[in-house]
Formats: sequence, C-alpha cells, structure tokens
Amino acid sequence: MAGRLMLAALPILLFLLLVGQCHGGKIGVCYGRNADDLPAPDKVAQLIQQQSIKYVRIYDTNIDVIKAFANTGVELMVGVPNSDLLAFAQYQSNVDTWLKNSILPYYPATMITYITVGAEVTESPTNVSALVVPAMRNVHTALKKAGLHKKITISSTHSLGILSRSFPPSAGAFNSSYAYFLKPMLEFLVENQAPFMVDLYPYYAYQNSPSNVSLNYALFSPQSQDVIDPNTGLVYTNMFDAQVDSIFFALMALNFKTLKIMITESGWPNKGAAKETGATPDNAQTYNTNLIRHVVNDSGTPAKPGEEIDVYIFSLFNENRKPGIESERNWGLFFPDKSSIYSLDWTGRGNVDVMTGANITSANGTWCIASANASETDLQNALNWACGPGNVDCSAIQPSQPCYQPDTLASHASYAFNSYYQQNGANVVACDFSGAGIRTTKDPSYDTCVYLAAGNKMSTMNSTSLPAQSNSGPVPCAKYFTTFLPMLAPVMAAVML
Repeated sequence: MAGRLMLAALPILLFLLLVGQCHGGKIGVCYGRNADDLPAPDKVAQLIQQQSIKYVRIYDTNIDVIKAFANTGVELMVGVPNSDLLAFAQYQSNVDTWLKNSILPYYPATMITYITVGAEVTESPTNVSALVVPAMRNVHTALKKAGLHKKITISSTHSLGILSRSFPPSAGAFNSSYAYFLKPMLEFLVENQAPFMVDLYPYYAYQNSPSNVSLNYALFSPQSQDVIDPNTGLVYTNMFDAQVDSIFFALMALNFKTLKIMITESGWPNKGAAKETGATPDNAQTYNTNLIRHVVNDSGTPAKPGEEIDVYIFSLFNENRKPGIESERNWGLFFPDKSSIYSLDWTGRGNVDVMTGANITSANGTWCIASANASETDLQNALNWACGPGNVDCSAIQPSQPCYQPDTLASHASYAFNSYYQQNGANVVACDFSGAGIRTTKDPSYDTCVYLAAGNKMSTMNSTSLPAQSNSGPVPCAKYFTTFLPMLAPVMAAVML
C-alpha cells in the first residue's frame, strides 16, 4: 500500500513542479532621476504601486529612494555608478562600509534583489572596464559576510556596443578589445548564477538606418517584412528578437551557452527633434505595449523559443537635465505631475487602443475576416503569422475542434485574423494583415464556432487568462496544464486500485 501511495504521489509532485516552473518573463521599469522637476521618492513609490509594477531599477543607492520602497512589495535593482568603481575595486573596506550604510539598514523591508556594478562601462568616456570585475568580487565578498550573497544577485549592464557585430544575429560577436575584462566577468556570472545584463534599443537601429530597418520591424508590427538569418534560416519578425539573439550567439561563441540574458533597459522616446520622426507618443506606446506582450507571453526569440526574458522599460519619467538631442530627455511614461504620457497595460493581456491609450471594452460590433481578394499565399502567410508570432490561440481550428469545418484556408484564416484583431484592441491596423484581412459588421460565428468579440465571455477570458498559445516553438504553460490534468485522475485511480 505504501508503494502505491508513493506512486500516486508522483503525478502530483510532477504537477507541482510544473506549476513552479510556469511563470512568465518579468516586466519592470527604470526610475532615472536626471531631472529637477520630479515628484518626491515616496510619491513615486505610490505611483508605481498604483500601476501594479513589481520591479524597479534605480542607478545608485540613494537612501531616500530605497526607504520609499520599504514594505511596498516592489523588488529593487540598485546600482554602483561608474564613478564609484575605482573605490570599490581598490579596497574591500570601502565596499563593506557602503553595504553597512546603504543596504543593510533598509534590507529586507526594501526588497533589494539585484546590484549592478557599473553601467555600460564600454561607453564610458573614461576607461573603467578593468575595474568592473574586481569591484564585483568585492561586492560579493561584502554580501557573503552579511549572509546575503544568495539573496542579492550581482551583475553589470552593457550596451549593444559591446558587440563588434550584431547582424545577422548568428554572427553576433563580442568586440575583441573587451576580452580582458569580459571573460572573467562572464565566469563570475556563471559561478554566481547571475544574468548577463544588456540595454537594447531597436529605436536607435531604426533612427540610425531607416533605409535598412523599417519602423514596422522596430515596433513589432505584424506588417513588418520578415528578416531571415542566412546562416541559420531563423526568421525574425522584429528587431528586439534579433538584438537579443545577437547577444545569445556572441555568448555561445565564447562557450557561455547557459547564461540567462536580462534586458535592463529598452523603450522608445515619446518626443524628438525634427529629424527624429519616429519619436512620437503613438510609436512609444506601440513599442512598449508590444514589448510587454512579447515578454509576458514567453514568446522567447527564434534562437531561444519560449525562453523567459526579463525586461525593464526605460523610463518612468522624462528627464529634463539629460544632455544630447531632444529625444534623450523624452523617454518617459509619465510627466512630472504623474499623469500618463500614454497608457500601458502592464499585464500584457488586456487591450489598449494604440491611438488613444484607452482600455478597450467594446469592438463596436466589428469583426475581422479573410478578404475575398487575398491570394492563397497571402492568406497562408498571414495565418502562419497569426498562429505563430501573433500569439493567437488557434486550437479551435484544429481537427475535431469547433471551428475546423469548413476545412478551408479562408475559414481558418478568418478565425485567426479575428482573434488577433479582438485581442489587439479591435482597431483598423490589427485587421490589415498586409491586405489579407477585412473588417465586417456581420458576426461570422456559426454553429458551435464562436468568434471573439470584445466584451463577450470568450474575449474576457482571453484578456485575463494565461498567455495565448502559439503554433511555433514551445507553448506557454497552459498547454501543459490542459494536457496533464486529464491524465492525472486516471493515473491516480489506477494506482489506488
């Protein structure tokens, strides 16, 4: 009997293990303070809580900021500025004193989970790269003395400029001139199970080379032209994935295949100079909305499908004291008075109108179906995209499912197009599919095949449930639950007989 009970427990243990592994990538926000008109830190902490943001990055260990996040449940990433690297690298006592004064009095009431030692050091006007690893080691030693080296993770952030080549992604390679500090740093990260942190900006790829990088490709738009890596055959639908994979391949080339990549900055400016035509609130909202969905849906990248990627959006506020061109001061999500520059759905599962920023609750009685004028090739390509990178749950058009019949390309495409359309705010752009889609005011539902419409039960479930499944790459946890749960009861019953 005991043996049978142990066998019966195995499926439950497997299920619990599965549950423990099922969590999407995390979305945080960067709280930069290079401005003279920002709210007090306690007001900022309240704003972040109101937005249900759980992860925040700051760039130093400002005491007022750290205290403001005490008992908020927000996890904080703090930083050692480049200007402090020399002192941190030279003497352990400097780091011990810093930890004693800046971290220990406020931990764990303030949930400090990461310390970044240096920020984009290869971009620094003074060469401080050689100081990074010694400083990291001293911070680790100080944390170990305090018993916190397993609770607070140490890393350092980098720009994409650390690569000598990023296109095609499979040719990603680190600049050889950084090898003297890069290899020991990567070894430190592996030894301490810390992520490789990088700041990625598709905006700059577009702004610096609009003839080679389209706006649609930079914004995750379904209308973008796919880019195929000639070495691997991997298909890229957006610049963000291409940049992430260029880092992954660069790490793999140095035999650091297991390092997790974390994106510590990414975003889009809401305003720019006259020549910065892409810097608009609409584009910023579109990019960040699509980025959030991409992360929480565990879409991963072509080279690492289904991989969880944590991302911090830059930035919470516009920062009016930043030098440089106009866009440098306008990456914020909020004005200094805490009003939104544009709206974001931080869950990644709701609907936000990309024009107004309003949450969508009604489709105004419209649906999206396949255009009668679209070619079969265009319909098939659009269907593949919707059920793949578009993250539409296409299970209803599989054999024996409610919307499989009639088994025609137009019928299946119509169902997938409409699902994508409703999930993305029911706006005109979401029904384009490069001309293969068309909007209609007639409900295309038939028999037991019910087409989504904003506000109905199925649509509500879709916007609040687990991320939509994709037909390409590993699917999110929902599939494992639906596959495993029906098997659980009969297995247990058989064992107990």
